[in-house]
Amino acid sequence: MASSPTLDPRPSPTTTLKLAIAGLSVGTALAGASVALAADRGDDERHVHIAVDVPYPPFEYRNADGELAGFEIDLGNELCRRAKLDCEWVVQGWDGIIPGLLARKYDAILSSMRITPAREKQVRFTDPYAMSPKVWVARAGHDIALDDPQSLEGLSVGIQRGTTQDNYVTERYSDSLDIRRYDTAADVALDLESGRIDLAFINYPVALDTLDIGAGDAGFVQVGPRINSPESIFGRGNAIAVRPRDEALAESFNRALDGVYADGTFVELMEQYFDYDLRPASRL
Repeated sequence: MASSPTLDPRPSPTTTLKLAIAGLSVGTALAGASVALAADRGDDERHVHIAVDVPYPPFEYRNADGELAGFEIDLGNELCRRAKLDCEWVVQGWDGIIPGLLARKYDAILSSMRITPAREKQVRFTDPYAMSPKVWVARAGHDIALDDPQSLEGLSVGIQRGTTQDNYVTERYSDSLDIRRYDTAADVALDLESGRIDLAFINYPVALDTLDIGAGDAGFVQVGPRINSPESIFGRGNAIAVRPRDEALAESFNRALDGVYADGTFVELMEQYFDYDLRPASRL
């Protein structure tokens, strides 16, 4: 009588491979189901950290209670509400604001950042939402001609480090002015007020707010016209920056921006802080 063959309890390599493939398929299906479930819940549970450089009045600053306030704070809160995003503000110095975004310390930058070719190589921008000019500011009574190198000899200018103002002055005036760089626009204004520098090249709204250049008895005056060109330096306007792969987040902000422009909310917010038009050409 022939004996029955002994059965090996271990699965064969072929069986093991089939089980592994089956397990992978189930895992993929479950992951897909989780993604679909998250999509079904919508965007209302998304938590987004937004970086802002403070102080930069009237765009962003701390009020008497120490809370963040300003035009871009109000705008950002409204955009987050419309996009159903749970947003949290993160204060970050300007010179490290893009590295911090790329290092995933936060998810977006809403801090008067201009769209420039150099920055577009690092981040993804939304559509522009504002366009604020830059100005030269000097102490009242000083006779300064920006197009006359001799009148600039021996003078110093303060600029905020890493900004389009920095790029502009460095490119055009490095041979004629003593360029001094600061961490914040507020520091530039303080040194101009104290007489430690002769000129400041700063954002026009900041000059109005911190140096009161529009007042009749102001101690400081605008020198020359407001500047918004060339586009190669100053870009197409201010926009929200996100990481290059975060296209969906950028589009969420774009839809919200379209909404605040369409129903007049942007203009209402703008008029609370400015007596001139901040809208970029693409929004007029």
